[in-house]
Amino acid sequence: MTANGSGPLRVVPLGGLGEIGLNCLILEYGQGAIAIDCGLMFPEVHMLGIDVVIPDLGYVRQLGERFLGFVITHGHEDHIGALPYALRDLNVPVYATAMAAGLVREKLREHGLADRTELNVLRPRQPWQMGPFNLEAVHVTHSIVDAVGLAIRTPLGTVIHTGDFKLDQTPLDGQRTDLPRLAEYGAEGVLLLLSDSTNVEREGVTPSEQSVRGGIESIFRDTAGKIFFSTFSSHVHRLQQVLELAQVTGRRVVVVGRSLTNSIQIATELGHLRYAPGLFAEVSALSSLDPGQVVLLTTGSQGEPLSALVRIAMDDHGQVKMRPGDAVVLSSRIIPGNEKTISNLINHMYRRGANVHHAHSAEVHVSGHASQEELKLMVALTRPRYFVPVHGEYRHLARHRGLAQSMGVAEDHTFLLEDGHILEIDTTGARVREPIGAGRVFVDGKGIGDVRDIVLRDRRHLSQDGLVLAILALDQHTGELISGPDLITRGFIVEEDGQAYLEQAKSVLREALAQVTPESRTDSLEVKEEVRKALKRYFAKTLDRRPVILPFVMEM
Repeated sequence: MTANGSGPLRVVPLGGLGEIGLNCLILEYGQGAIAIDCGLMFPEVHMLGIDVVIPDLGYVRQLGERFLGFVITHGHEDHIGALPYALRDLNVPVYATAMAAGLVREKLREHGLADRTELNVLRPRQPWQMGPFNLEAVHVTHSIVDAVGLAIRTPLGTVIHTGDFKLDQTPLDGQRTDLPRLAEYGAEGVLLLLSDSTNVEREGVTPSEQSVRGGIESIFRDTAGKIFFSTFSSHVHRLQQVLELAQVTGRRVVVVGRSLTNSIQIATELGHLRYAPGLFAEVSALSSLDPGQVVLLTTGSQGEPLSALVRIAMDDHGQVKMRPGDAVVLSSRIIPGNEKTISNLINHMYRRGANVHHAHSAEVHVSGHASQEELKLMVALTRPRYFVPVHGEYRHLARHRGLAQSMGVAEDHTFLLEDGHILEIDTTGARVREPIGAGRVFVDGKGIGDVRDIVLRDRRHLSQDGLVLAILALDQHTGELISGPDLITRGFIVEEDGQAYLEQAKSVLREALAQVTPESRTDSLEVKEEVRKALKRYFAKTLDRRPVILPFVMEM
């Protein structure tokens, strides 16, 4: 592999290496740089009040005119979800396959960015140029249609990025992973392989999408009431199977959820979904349909608080009710961190009298990611000189690195990177450089990045220990206590039941203030600190609680 240009190739992951989701990786060479994917992750339990988490793209903005655009491997949220936030101040093109482009277009339209963003539809085996990079999409099978890996020719050699993939030999649409093309690149010589690590802990081979057909069909045939079927809105192949089973079992399909409606419309227009005319019915028609003739496609398989399925399970949906004899199918994996919310959702559905089927109780879901034997085959086909595992928590990356070494990739040619690490490759070899700042940006309502760790810490503190507001008035000249102290609590103690306790707290506070010199009492900052310390000691000693204490001092 000889270089036709000068300078190193730099690989800079900004998300997805050390966590599930948030996928975004930068490739740089000379005066050009591209980003592969731009995804989000959903908030973890401790991220109170946060809507979504996106990667910190400060490094991308520093690239200036060198940054040439985003290349998207597929349309899942953890690969496209952060694009609307990134494109607010980055005027660059986006390249994506037809399905992913359709989903991206809807997102940009919601954010008012559709008219100002150049969105290019790429097709497998049709190369295109971005600065020093010649790119070609390579079709792969995954839990969404139109998924691709990327072959990126650089002056130093070819980089293969697998995207999310598995090697399904009997995919629903007949479009297998393009192993012959990957083998051709391997024969030419691959400089670097960046490979999906999500399922590296699973031995063997990931089952085909068609393997869930039998389990779902049994539920369709054995259920006398309505069937609520919930999966990721972009899982077109799973939706296709539901539509086919609805048709053969004589059920009408009702869609509840805007994201599902958008996905079905886009997939239908692109020819990925096929169904008989009249299969779908409106929500308003439910009252006139026999429950045994209905399948409801809903969002909310992860227990999202405002999703349709959660509202139905809580008996809080105006048009759809869940009744005894109904069945619910949660046909998706549990995203780490969502276990408790999904457990609560299942409990509520059982309270409605429904039978619930999920991945741990029935064969209703199969992964879209490659297991160990498929990951080995990817290494064997591409025969990379250097290897970097991507897409996974640290344990996944470490396990995948070991797997590559077992396939003959030299130990010092495999690199365990995390977000912000820089891998630099030139004609003399490869090495890890000093990391750059790469973190997470929290989106809370319309605020982007204005909520930081210290704010989340305060939210956790408030949620765990409550709040005490101490109000008092002092003479600004003498420091004499004129009024108060009054104590108002929230989430700390029931004020009606704890009046005697709060009166004692006020007495302790008066005694503490009496110990402060009159001169110090004329300084409101000094008084606030004394109030905070006195109440903190008293609450810790008497109740072993540590509420947030907010002193409010009025100077008269």
